[in-house]
Amino acid sequence: MTSMLAPLRENRFRALVTGRTFADFANAVAPFALAFAVVDLTGSAVDLGIVVGARSIANVLLVLFGGMLADRLPRSVILQGTETAAALTQAAIAASVLCGFASIPLLVGLSLVNGAVSAISLPAAASLTPLTVPAPLLAQANALVRLLSNGGRIAGAGLAGILVAFAGSGWALAGNAALFLAAALSYRRIRLPRGERIPGSRPLAELAEGWHEFRARSWVWLVVLQFMVVNAVNAGALLVIGPLVADNTFGRTGWGLALAAQTAGALLGGVVAARWQPRRMLLIGVALVMVDALPMLALGETPFLLPLLFAMFLSGVAIEQFSVAWDVSLQENVPPEKLARVYSYDMLGSFVAMPLGQISAGPLAEHAGREATLLGGAALVVGATALVLVNPQVRGLVRRPPVSSDEPAGGSAGSH
Repeated sequence: MTSMLAPLRENRFRALVTGRTFADFANAVAPFALAFAVVDLTGSAVDLGIVVGARSIANVLLVLFGGMLADRLPRSVILQGTETAAALTQAAIAASVLCGFASIPLLVGLSLVNGAVSAISLPAAASLTPLTVPAPLLAQANALVRLLSNGGRIAGAGLAGILVAFAGSGWALAGNAALFLAAALSYRRIRLPRGERIPGSRPLAELAEGWHEFRARSWVWLVVLQFMVVNAVNAGALLVIGPLVADNTFGRTGWGLALAAQTAGALLGGVVAARWQPRRMLLIGVALVMVDALPMLALGETPFLLPLLFAMFLSGVAIEQFSVAWDVSLQENVPPEKLARVYSYDMLGSFVAMPLGQISAGPLAEHAGREATLLGGAALVVGATALVLVNPQVRGLVRRPPVSSDEPAGGSAGSH
């Protein structure tokens, strides 16, 4: 446990992890509250898919710009601005719901803005960790970031379920805005060397450099293709079909508990990932993604709360092993001055099909049935994962040996 908490000795890391925890707390509340705001407004699965899909479309369109920006400007400043903007957009959505003037076009527009803000913040947040801790603490730092962030998600999912059930989605969205503001204030305490800033005025050339780093490693782009499928399926199943199944069976509070159970599994998974660091970390993480099919099987075959809670918990444990393995693999093998751009291509590929998954989930569920749609999604997750596992680079990538403890983690990265 002492080894796991060692990154907290670094002031910059404490500020980073506090900001990310508040942000993830807020991000756990936001989709839950927004989903039921749309359900209360129209009750349409198609409308729900359009609203949540709008955020993903903005993410896809702007995430490359976010990666380029994060490699050129101070990342902590970017995060302060984006979290403040997220607070303002969520406050506007809350006001529209509480004051009775919410409409689908308005919610779509605000979701587009929120997605744009998220696209700019994501590469900066993901690539900031190796700048805040010494290199030997990189794996523990990534695990601890996710551990505390998942603690925020657990609290957020649980609070969202209670607020939506007893106070309404509008008040949940208002609390969400306050949490984003707290994240912005936390990021103000991060102070990084000026060397983090990379000058330049050649955006297309910089994007081309990032693309070269991204495609140079087959293990990178293959895993991204895998998650193009996994994220699209999950977005449709858990953001669109899940709330509708919950409304017809175990209720909204039960759905909040299910989301909290998944995050509780991720919390345990973070503890495991911090203490268990196998040499072939990426191979094990990729293989465990198959477990992510269990929640869809539970929703489709046995839409009862207890089986779903168990499936969501196991999914959280498994996905956390992948997430830590993925972050460590990228941060150890990609040059630090290009890391944010590689993360942005990762996010672009991982997010690009999410709007399709979200927007198509409603019509598919209405025409083919919810059960068939969910079971088909589970099969896609398993199939996409199995194809990636045959790649020699995925099977052969191993952890890099530790370097001097006084060298920043980003300084150990190399291109190979």
